[in-house]
Amino acid sequence: MSENRAALVLFSGGQDSTTCLAWALARFAKVETVGFDYGQRHIAEMAARPRILAAIKRDFPDWAARLGEDHVLPLEVLKAIGGSALTDDLKIEMGANGLPTSFVPGRNIFFLTAAAALAYRRGIRDLVGGMCETDYSGYPDCRDESIKAMTHAFDLGMDTQFATHTPLMRLDKAQTWALAEELGGRALVDLIVAETVTCYEGDRAHCHAWGYGCGTCPACELRARGYERYAAR
Repeated sequence: MSENRAALVLFSGGQDSTTCLAWALARFAKVETVGFDYGQRHIAEMAARPRILAAIKRDFPDWAARLGEDHVLPLEVLKAIGGSALTDDLKIEMGANGLPTSFVPGRNIFFLTAAAALAYRRGIRDLVGGMCETDYSGYPDCRDESIKAMTHAFDLGMDTQFATHTPLMRLDKAQTWALAEELGGRALVDLIVAETVTCYEGDRAHCHAWGYGCGTCPACELRARGYERYAAR
């Protein structure tokens, strides 16, 4: 895409953001990463981030030279607002509004805004995120229309020109697994299985063919179904 440009990847330590990190490393001359501490109940994803970054530097030499600084930004305001199963001790179920109780209102809006501000200071204009509106939980701030609207707001509010790349937006989970293999071979798929965290419960005790997780939360179910379809190709 651009051998001379840098990108900032919103990197949570999950399957999708790790695949997006590989996508960016295959396209940009320099890639930085940013994660967010928003008071989430389970910090397994945050703990996975340095392990994944270290493995990429160790096992993917072509990418290691492109992988730059990692940043972690505090966004505890989301915990202070509360009311989500990801920040409070609530059962994950469908809410009266048709969204699962795992929905954190405005989370991606906060994430993208903070990432854009950091990118502005770092001289970066390309943002990369794992938002998807195909196999997903219905979160409205994952939709392509929402991402485009936010990017337009950043352009206006910071008087610059950002590009927000969402390579998974139209992919289902099986296609996301296949993209990881296309980008980094079986080694990347194995890394995603072994180290990334998708489970809403932050479960690192139960190991499955598709990775660690409780196996019953919506995120685990999506990941498992996608892996089954991918493996059956």
